[in-house]
Amino acid sequence: MSINSKATIKIKFSSEKQIRSLFNAITPETEKPPTKRARVKLENDGLFVVLLVESDDTIALRATLNSYLRWINSIVNVLEVIDTF
Repeated sequence: MSINSKATIKIKFSSEKQIRSLFNAITPETEKPPTKRARVKLENDGLFVVLLVESDDTIALRATLNSYLRWINSIVNVLEVIDTF
């Protein structure tokens, strides 16, 4: 894969517990991506999660970012609902 596009997103979380849950839920997606046009890496930086995306083209970059950001948002929403019980 020749990398032509890159993006780095840094998202702050309220607890390490949320970050662990996020990593458990989303790591399988990073290890076995649905396409070979993009590669994703998640890193933990204190209370921040860093999403690193590299892709062949901007179309794959946009699609990958949209997917991961929606997954992350969904996971955070579920964790917030669970915490209220």
